[in-house]
Amino acid sequence: MTTHERTADDTHPHEHHEHGTHGNDSHDSHAGHDKHAGHDPEMFRRLFWWNLLLALPVIVFSQMIQDWFGYSIDGAWGAWVPPVIGTVVYLWGGQPFLTGAVHEVRARQPGMMLLIALAITVAYGSSLASSLGWGELDFWWELAALIVIMLLGHWQEMKAIGQAQGALAALAELLPDRAERIEDGEPVEVAIADLQPGDVVLVRPGGRVPADGEIVDGSAAMDESMITGESRPVDRGEGDRVVAGTVSSDRAIRVRVDAVGDDTALAGIQRLVADAQSSNSRTQALADRAAAALFYVATAAAVITMLVWAAVGDAANGVIRTVTVLVIACPHALGLAIPLVISITTATSARAGILVKDRLALERMRTVDAVLFDKTGTLTKGNHAVVDRAAVEGWDSDRMMRLAAAAEADSEHPIARAIVAVGDELGDVPTATEFDAITGRGITATVDGHQVAVGGPALLDHLDLDEPAGLADQIATWRDRGGAVLYVVHDGDVVGAITVADEIRPESRAAVDALHARGAQVIMITGDARQVADAVAAELGIDEVMAEVLPKDKDAKVAELQERGLRVAMVGDGVNDAPALARAEVGIAIGAGTDVAIESAGVVLASSDPRAVTGVIDLSRASYRKMIQNLVWATAYNVIAIPVAAGAFAFAGLTLPPAAAAVAMSLSTIIVAANAQLLRRLDLHPRDLVTDQEG
Repeated sequence: MTTHERTADDTHPHEHHEHGTHGNDSHDSHAGHDKHAGHDPEMFRRLFWWNLLLALPVIVFSQMIQDWFGYSIDGAWGAWVPPVIGTVVYLWGGQPFLTGAVHEVRARQPGMMLLIALAITVAYGSSLASSLGWGELDFWWELAALIVIMLLGHWQEMKAIGQAQGALAALAELLPDRAERIEDGEPVEVAIADLQPGDVVLVRPGGRVPADGEIVDGSAAMDESMITGESRPVDRGEGDRVVAGTVSSDRAIRVRVDAVGDDTALAGIQRLVADAQSSNSRTQALADRAAAALFYVATAAAVITMLVWAAVGDAANGVIRTVTVLVIACPHALGLAIPLVISITTATSARAGILVKDRLALERMRTVDAVLFDKTGTLTKGNHAVVDRAAVEGWDSDRMMRLAAAAEADSEHPIARAIVAVGDELGDVPTATEFDAITGRGITATVDGHQVAVGGPALLDHLDLDEPAGLADQIATWRDRGGAVLYVVHDGDVVGAITVADEIRPESRAAVDALHARGAQVIMITGDARQVADAVAAELGIDEVMAEVLPKDKDAKVAELQERGLRVAMVGDGVNDAPALARAEVGIAIGAGTDVAIESAGVVLASSDPRAVTGVIDLSRASYRKMIQNLVWATAYNVIAIPVAAGAFAFAGLTLPPAAAAVAMSLSTIIVAANAQLLRRLDLHPRDLVTDQEG
């Protein structure tokens, strides 16, 4: 695995698990959006409840509240309760906003924290001056209520962000706390951090693999859904690799560790998720510019509001309206609109085995109108399989197949292994002797005292035999489908034929249908002969075939499609497809399994299921919809709210108190967060669906 550049919080996954590290906050990663640096939901929750308690006496002792509700608190000391406790609320409850404002000023990136700080500082300064006898602009209760409501809004916002970014913590929690290392033949419990490459660990039934490695003893059905998104257990035995976090469903196995800590596949996935959550987005850049512009608009509106109300002789109302403008114009919803969508989409996709390396690639996926599949290993399984078989009259095809399997048992050729696999399924395969390979023609062996040979047309020529007339039509059909034909010869007579082909994945047809339903052309590119390629394309319903293409020419074929005006997503295995993956608008590496560091791809699919490509399209479209919906809402809210807050409609009796503005601003943020949360309903797991997913 290629080592990625580590993020600031790129620690050992287990360290996340133990210490609850909350790193890689995408909301903090964008310019103008690091207002919560060093903050967390628990801090805002604590500040909210304590300052709510402090705000109650400020409100109760406020002269305005006493007048409204017709009660009176005697004693001169009561007049000092609001300024004393109000000052505590301003300095303690307002501290996150004040320090955030200082950070924005130093960074020369004025934003929402500076607006909030200006609002509460204006209210505090006016109220303090009034309490000291330098005016009559007393806003203590409004100030206290405003800060409490702002803390509540920020608490809920931080909760939403934390939930979205729980992907990293969830991945870390896939690792067990302890491992059983084999020492002197016995399992000894040790900490994960103590494991080293070369150690052998015991994984009991139902237990999680603590580190990447190779099975050295035993076999089990492994649940790899947390890595690949595929729900069905996968059989793994001696010599097979397993990765940290996967579960042995039914049996105990022993694994020799070869990667620990940051070198594991799970750590690599964590890095990809963190990088994707912090990567830039075109829509994010738009939101950043809008939020920056809104600061200046809000500041100008606040100044104009104060001047106009002062000019009409109502300075007290001018201060209230100015504070209201500064509060309601805070672009919280705008600042949350995109980062929260990014966090949720990357978390949701990672759970489905879709690893987003490049946010821009994911954004472009919604505009793709042609999906170019590499055939071998993508639409097909990349290995030979027996597709069909037939025996001459008087012979049973199962018997013929068992003889062929017996003869091929000692061969290492991929086709031989495919024949042997079918024979093993039939059972009772006899033992062969005197095995001999005839170069370029086939093999011969003695089975139960009879001479058996298996090979293609060259074998018949070598043995001076003719193709059996009774199988001619069947064999012609196989050849038309692009299959290779092998003959089985028993004591000098051809007794049957077998066709072998690169097996098409059973999910490929559903993938093609689903892409067609989403308006995309499906094109296949392969180095295979035209006849073989056309046969696969016909079976799958593929629109266009590029056959007999050398690996080095795939890049040029992608460019050719782009010259025709098509926006291309290239899907390949990432081995010899790297230039083409890089050339396409979106490069998708499929079947990567644990190799999540494929540099040429913008999106990595951990599973080998081609239907997962439709999940990338659905994810791209749904996340874009949510981004636009959130941007429209957040922008429209501010456009409408600022004039109301400034008192432009006061002549009609329509005004907005500062506390109500804080509620409206918080509600706007919550609406944006709730809308983004709907993305969690998006089901990206492969299935035979052809309709677009709603998000």
